[in-house]
Amino acid sequence: MASPPPPYTASASLSRSRTDREGIRSIADAMLCSSIPGSSSPTPRATATTAATTSRTRERLRQAEEQLEKLRGGRREGTGDGYLTAADRRHRVGLLNRDVQAMSAGPRKSTKGMFKAACSTDLLFLIDTTGSMWSYIDEVKRQVKSIVQDIKEALLNEVEVRIAIVGYRDHGDDPNIESLDFTTSTKAVYAFLDSLRATGGADLPEDVLGGLRAAVGASWKHQSRCIIHIADAPPHGRTLHDLGDNQDTYPNPGSEPHRLSHPALLQQMIKLNLNYTLLRIKHFTDRMIFTFLEAYTAALAECTLLKDNKYHSMACGLASSIRHTSPSSRKAEGALMLAEQELGTSYSELRSLVVKTVTNSSSRTAIRMIATLSRERHDGERALSSMGSITLEAIGEHDADADAAAAEDHPTLEREPPQWHHPGWLTKMSHFEGFSPGIVVHNAKTLNDMMALDEHIKLDVMQLTVYRRPRPFAEGALRQAFYARTAFSTNPFVVKSFKKAKKPLPHLAEDMRCQALCKAFALEFNALVGEPHSIDFVVTTCLQAKTASGLSEECLSLEPFIEGEYVKYNGNNSYVNTEMAGDPTFEAAQAFSHFTYERSCGHFLICDIQGVGRTMTDPAIHAKDPERFQLADTNIGKEGFKFFFATHECNDICRRLELKSSRATLIAGTFEFRERWPTIENTVCCSNKLCGKIVSVSSAHESNNFPGCHWCNTCWPQLESTTVKWICGAPGPHHEFDISRFYLESQGRVPPRQCPEHSERDVTESRAAVVGGNMLNRLVGITKKKSVSGKDW
Repeated sequence: MASPPPPYTASASLSRSRTDREGIRSIADAMLCSSIPGSSSPTPRATATTAATTSRTRERLRQAEEQLEKLRGGRREGTGDGYLTAADRRHRVGLLNRDVQAMSAGPRKSTKGMFKAACSTDLLFLIDTTGSMWSYIDEVKRQVKSIVQDIKEALLNEVEVRIAIVGYRDHGDDPNIESLDFTTSTKAVYAFLDSLRATGGADLPEDVLGGLRAAVGASWKHQSRCIIHIADAPPHGRTLHDLGDNQDTYPNPGSEPHRLSHPALLQQMIKLNLNYTLLRIKHFTDRMIFTFLEAYTAALAECTLLKDNKYHSMACGLASSIRHTSPSSRKAEGALMLAEQELGTSYSELRSLVVKTVTNSSSRTAIRMIATLSRERHDGERALSSMGSITLEAIGEHDADADAAAAEDHPTLEREPPQWHHPGWLTKMSHFEGFSPGIVVHNAKTLNDMMALDEHIKLDVMQLTVYRRPRPFAEGALRQAFYARTAFSTNPFVVKSFKKAKKPLPHLAEDMRCQALCKAFALEFNALVGEPHSIDFVVTTCLQAKTASGLSEECLSLEPFIEGEYVKYNGNNSYVNTEMAGDPTFEAAQAFSHFTYERSCGHFLICDIQGVGRTMTDPAIHAKDPERFQLADTNIGKEGFKFFFATHECNDICRRLELKSSRATLIAGTFEFRERWPTIENTVCCSNKLCGKIVSVSSAHESNNFPGCHWCNTCWPQLESTTVKWICGAPGPHHEFDISRFYLESQGRVPPRQCPEHSERDVTESRAAVVGGNMLNRLVGITKKKSVSGKDW
C-alpha cells in the first residue's frame, strides 16, 4: 500500500538529492560498462570521471540513467507517461474541446415551460367550520382574490392557481364535511365560502381526519400541491392531543364513526406529494402537528415547528437522529414540506403566510423537477419535447430507494476529523492527467470574452499524483467526497467522484468552465463592493486516472477542501435561505446572482450560491443561449431566470450597484440593464492553479524566480520548501539547476528534462490574473465598456 509523502518534503523516489544522484550514477555506470564489449567493472568514482571525458559517453550515461529510472518505477515525470511539450498540451486541450462539442451536438432536452409546470399550484384550504371559526372563514373569503393575485404576481403571472375548499365540523353535525373541488374561478370559491356556516361542534376535538380524507380525495393535478390547514382544535383520539379522555367523545384511536386512522391518511398525503402547513390559532393542536411531523420526517420531508410548540425540542431531536443514522434516512433536497406557522387569534398574517407557503412549495417542486431533468440528461434515457413529459415519483418512495441503494453500494462514511499530516493516513495513491482553468491576465475585456465564447475560458493540462482516503466523508445524490492531498503540497483537497453512472471528462470540463466563469464574475463583483461583501469560488480541476495501460474510465474532480459550516444561500429553483437574512454574506450572495444577470445583459445568471464563509462551490449557471454549457446539468436557461426573480428581493448592495433589472421588468418583457461599469484593478488570483484564491495585490507574494506570479499566504512558503536540485538532460557537460516541486505541481507540470537555458520557453501562456479594487466610491471618470449583446458576441 502506497504511503503519502511527509509534510513539506518530496518523496525520495521522486526527487534527486546529491546522495541519491551518487547512487543512481553508480548503477548507471555499471550498466553503461556492461553494455560496452570488453569493459570491466570499474569503481563508481573512476567510471564517473571517465564517462565525463567525452560528450558521447556523457550522452550514453544520461540515457542509461533514464532507463534506470524507468526500471525503478521512479520515472522522470513522476505523474505521467512522459514529459508534455507546449504543443502536446495544446493538442490535448483541442481534443477535449472537440469532445465537448461532439457531446453537445445531440438533441437538447427542452426546459421550456418548466417554470410554469413547477409553480402552477393546487392550493387546498382545510378549514374547521365550527362556531369558533366564523371570523377566519369570513377572512379567507375576503382575502381569497388577493391571495390568488399575490401568488400569480410572485410567480411572474405565468402560472395557474387552482383553489379547493374542505370544511369540516364534528360527527354530530349535519353535514360534517362540505367541500369544493379545485377550480380556477375565485368567484366560485367566494360563493362556496359564502355558503358555509360556522356552527356545530360539541366536545373540543373535531373531525379533522374526515376533513383530511376529503382533501386527499380532491382532484390534484399540478405538481406543486399545498394544504393550508386553519384550525383551533385537534382531531379525536388521545394520540393526537393532550386532552383528558373526558374531553373527547372518541378517545380511542380509530373509534370514530368513519373508523379512520391518521397513519394511513398521512401516508396517502405523502404519496400524493402534499405539502402541509398548519396555521395555528391555539396550542390545542401542538400534539397533532408533532404526530404529523413524525410521519413526514420518516419520509425525509423538511419539517419545522414553532419554537413555542411544546414538542419543538422533541422535533429537533427527531430531525437530528434522522440526519445521523444510515444513508437511507438522510433528508432529500427538494423534499416535501411540513410547517407550522402562527396565525393566532387574528388574521393579519393570513395572506402573507399563504403566499409564502405556496412559493416554498413551488421551490421544492422545482428542485425535484430539475433533478429529474438532470438524471435524464446524465443517463441519456430520453429527449424531452416539453416539460409535460416529466413525471415526479412519490418523494418518500423514490429517495428511500435511491439512498438504500447507496447504502448498499458504498462503505460507511468517515466520521473522524481529517488527519492531514498523520503518516499513512492518506493511503490510496493515484496518478492523473486532466485539466484546470488557465490563469490569464484579467483586464477590461476578459469577462466579456469569457461570456462570448467557451474557448475564451482557457484550460491547461494537469499531471498530478493524488493521495486520498479509501472511504468518502460525505456524499450526495450523485457524488461522494474523499479527503485528499497532492504529492508536493500541504494544501488540503477534496476529491469528488460519481457513485454509479460515471460522467466522462468532457462533462466535468464543462462544470469546471462554469466555475471558472463564476470566479471571473466574482473578481469584478468584489472590485465593486469591497469588504465585507466580497466572495470567491474554489477552483475545480477535472482529472482522469492513469494506469499502466493508459487512461482509465475513472474521472473525478479535485478542489480545495473548505473547513467550516456549510451554508446554502440560494438555489437554482427559487430557494432563498431567509434564515440568513441580514448576514453580510447572504446579502452578497443574493446581490451577486442579480449582478451576474445584469452584468451579462441578461445572458447569464449564476445562482445556487453555497459554501463555507465567503468561499463558494458548486454554483449553477443559467445561460440564455441554448448552445452554451449544454453539458451542465443544472443549466435550465431562461427558465432559471424566472425561478430566481420569482423570489429575489433587491437589497442594499443591488441598489448601490444600480442594477436595473427586476421581477417587474421580467414580467413586462422590458430588458433594461446598466451599461457603464467602472474600470477595475488591483486584485489577483493565486497562481497555484489548484488554489486560485482571490487576493489583493497588496497582500499577494511575488518572487523573482517566478515572474508574473502572485501567491496567497498558504501557497507562498511551499515554493522554497520543496526546492531541489535537478540534473539537466541536455547534451554536454554535467550541470544542475533548481526546481520547486510545488511550483511545477501547481502548474500541473512534471520536472523538465532540461534547464531553462536549454529549454524552449512557451511564450503562449500567461500566469497573472490582475483585476480591480473597491470602486463603489470612485465612479467619477468611469469608462464605458462594450455592451454584451447578441450582436457583440
